[in-house]
Amino acid sequence: MNSIFLRIYGGMLAALVLVAVLGVLSVHLLNEVRAAQYRERLAHGTFTLMADNLAPLGEVERKRALLIWERLLGIPLELQTFTAARLEGGQRSQLQRGQVLVEKIGPHAAKVMRQVGTQELLLIGEVQQISEQLARATIYLLADELVRFPVGEQRQRLAELKQNKGFGFELGLRRLEQTDMDEDQRRRVDEGDTVMALGKDGDSIRVFAGMVGTPWVLELGPLYQMNPYPPQLLALIAVLGLCLIGLIVYLLVRQLERRLSDLETAATRIAQGSLQTRVASDDADSVGRLAAAFNGMAAHLQRSLSIQRELVRAVSHELRTPVARLRFGLEMIATARDDQAREKYLSGMDGDIQELDKLVDEMLTYARLEQGAPALNFQRVDLDALLDQVIDELAPLRSDVKVVRGPCQLGEQASDGQGAWVEAEPRYLHRALQNLVSNAMRHAESQVSLSYQLGAQRCRIDVEDDGPGIPESVWDRIFTPFTRLDDSRTRASGGHGLGLSIVRRIIYWHKGRASVGRSELLGGARFSLSWPRKQDPA
Repeated sequence: MNSIFLRIYGGMLAALVLVAVLGVLSVHLLNEVRAAQYRERLAHGTFTLMADNLAPLGEVERKRALLIWERLLGIPLELQTFTAARLEGGQRSQLQRGQVLVEKIGPHAAKVMRQVGTQELLLIGEVQQISEQLARATIYLLADELVRFPVGEQRQRLAELKQNKGFGFELGLRRLEQTDMDEDQRRRVDEGDTVMALGKDGDSIRVFAGMVGTPWVLELGPLYQMNPYPPQLLALIAVLGLCLIGLIVYLLVRQLERRLSDLETAATRIAQGSLQTRVASDDADSVGRLAAAFNGMAAHLQRSLSIQRELVRAVSHELRTPVARLRFGLEMIATARDDQAREKYLSGMDGDIQELDKLVDEMLTYARLEQGAPALNFQRVDLDALLDQVIDELAPLRSDVKVVRGPCQLGEQASDGQGAWVEAEPRYLHRALQNLVSNAMRHAESQVSLSYQLGAQRCRIDVEDDGPGIPESVWDRIFTPFTRLDDSRTRASGGHGLGLSIVRRIIYWHKGRASVGRSELLGGARFSLSWPRKQDPA
């Protein structure tokens, strides 16, 4: 078992390493996706504004606008058709939905593409410093757009641009004295310079530019730098995660090892003869189910060995009487004075041998049925024919007892025009019915009745007699092997106490049950066999 758990621990370690590698790759992919989204968010508003400004212009005006923007922004710009750009299906679909496509071409550089209006035309720009260049480009384009409106309407126009063009950062117009800048920065803005101010937390920047001829200062931001998850932090998280997972796995496997060790100890005790040993099987997991199956196996072994011991004791007890009679018969034959006396003793010995043969047959049949499921070949059995056959076979054994057919009931749903049929193993069902009728004939005064009740789902056979009956106090143990009662159903009436046990096991393998009660028809005992009319295939 230790080698098994070593393999389990080795497998767990390999799984943890695989999880760590997959985690690192996943985080790397996540960083790539985050970076792409960051670049698209920064570039979307600026390039959308430029593309929308180009859409209504003619070819000559477009070229002039591109030259002016290139000179002022420091960004190479060009117009290409979709075909010339050689776009993939997903990229084309993204652009046609009005989105910006950003392709990384260097550590901090990217190619930005945006569709011009609804035409098959692309505005393409190569941005070397995506944050700084885009900020300056955005300042210039917004200022150029706002100066076309009166001062009182510029704030409203800026809000419309932010909403309609999809800028990925805040835009605002403030008076110079309201801005969060120092004196030097305000002086530079007042002189027409563009100022980039570091945010209070040090993780962002804000861009300020004065609006010529207005009291306004155009503010962009804060613009946050895209910070990928640092490798050191990822390594620390991975190590801590692996340690936590390893600890959890160790505790789970340790508990599993303890429970399996309990199973191993219980199996060892059972092998040493302690058949009453059981293990806890409260949990509903796989080990709990294994423990339940183990307990079931142990109970079956205990019951089988108990049956074996019981059979050995019963055999030794049951064989004594016929063997003693045989020995006595042999002694008497040796001293017999004439052929008539010798014939008498030989006849008695023949009866003893038949009794021994019947006892051995019953014990073998019971042991075979008790040890496990026999090979049952279920077939359609005609109940009328079966009952008539049993009556014809057993009626001659006692001329003073009349074996008859009682009232049979065939339900409307069970009447299909094919007779009173059931699915059963013909040989074993015949044996069970023979045992019940033989038992009833031994104890009947003058009559035994056989009848059946047949429904759509289940069937029942009743065997009744007019004998003394069976006390209700022993109904629950009448089917126990080698059980004899203290009244008229004793050894004197014949039998070895196995017939009813065989009946119970046969009907058990038919998924039914055998029961005993009082006969309302004849006043004696009534034995009933009930089982499903149709047997499920194995």
